[in-house]
Amino acid sequence: MISPQDLRAAVQRGLITEAQAAGLTAMAEARRQAVAGVEPGEEPFVLFKGFNEIFIVIGLTILFVGWIGIAALMGAEVFSPGGLDTVLVALVTLAGLAAVQRYFTTTRRMIAPSIALAIMSALTALVLGWAVADLAGLRDLAASAVASAVVAAVMLLHYRTFRVPFDAAIIATALFSAIWAVLAGRGILPSDGMGLLHLSSKGSLAILSLLFGLATFAMAMRFDMSDPHRVSTRSTTGFWLHVTAAPAIVNTIAINLLGRGQGGEALLFAFLLAIACVALVIDRRSFLVSGAGYAVWLIFTLFDGSALVIVFLGLGLVFLGAQWDRLRSALMRALPDFPGKDRLPPYGSTT
Repeated sequence: MISPQDLRAAVQRGLITEAQAAGLTAMAEARRQAVAGVEPGEEPFVLFKGFNEIFIVIGLTILFVGWIGIAALMGAEVFSPGGLDTVLVALVTLAGLAAVQRYFTTTRRMIAPSIALAIMSALTALVLGWAVADLAGLRDLAASAVASAVVAAVMLLHYRTFRVPFDAAIIATALFSAIWAVLAGRGILPSDGMGLLHLSSKGSLAILSLLFGLATFAMAMRFDMSDPHRVSTRSTTGFWLHVTAAPAIVNTIAINLLGRGQGGEALLFAFLLAIACVALVIDRRSFLVSGAGYAVWLIFTLFDGSALVIVFLGLGLVFLGAQWDRLRSALMRALPDFPGKDRLPPYGSTT
């Protein structure tokens, strides 16, 4: 019997299209549900398919660093805003990365090299953005806004060309940075860059964080619901968007709750329990892990740690990991029908 893993491998090798794989899986799932229900599957997550991919990533990294060194020797201002020469070097670098990406992503269907090349493309786009801003005479926050916008635009084109799911996380982050820089330049948001790491629990920055998280979550769900059986890159794109959305959603609420003392810690745990229920409904462990991990980071960095909360979070994650399928099946059966429920990943009895 052909498994979902077999279909994903066939899509990656170009034997069948994503639409064909999704259609085959949907038909098989419908036939199986009609007979004996559905067995929930694991959330697909593959960073590399073998050590050869890691080997190639190391080689690509060394090659990229070497090229940066050559560009610097040629006079390009790689590590600081430069002029027209930096723009030309960045464009040449992007073209070279695109050629290499076409081989490793389109032809070889490799995962880790695709992600590494996407990161390299984003870094090059950032240099290009700073150089363009410098040529336009922009400085500080205005230059940051332009650089972030260039990264978002380049990576959007990159995604449309190569369909690397990791691009989605880069695009979302770049858009957030661009919006923050524009609003900070107008005095609406704090201009301290560290504010992006320790986001405020109130005010405009907190609102921006929450709205960004909700918008990214909505986009992630759009990708997820177009591929409920998770056999195409659309579901992987949704995965990375969930990883990006969860910290932004958790941030504002978690900091507000933690600021209330011990009672706030209990409310935080209740809030994370609600996040866990959402993660169960959409069948995304990544959404829960990313949100809970960010909450732990906030506890340690901003509130000097709380061992009791950390212990409960750890126990909760272990329990959910062990009983995920049973809990999700019970929750989905208990929930009434709601719009989009039939477009979520299938669920069934695990007894």
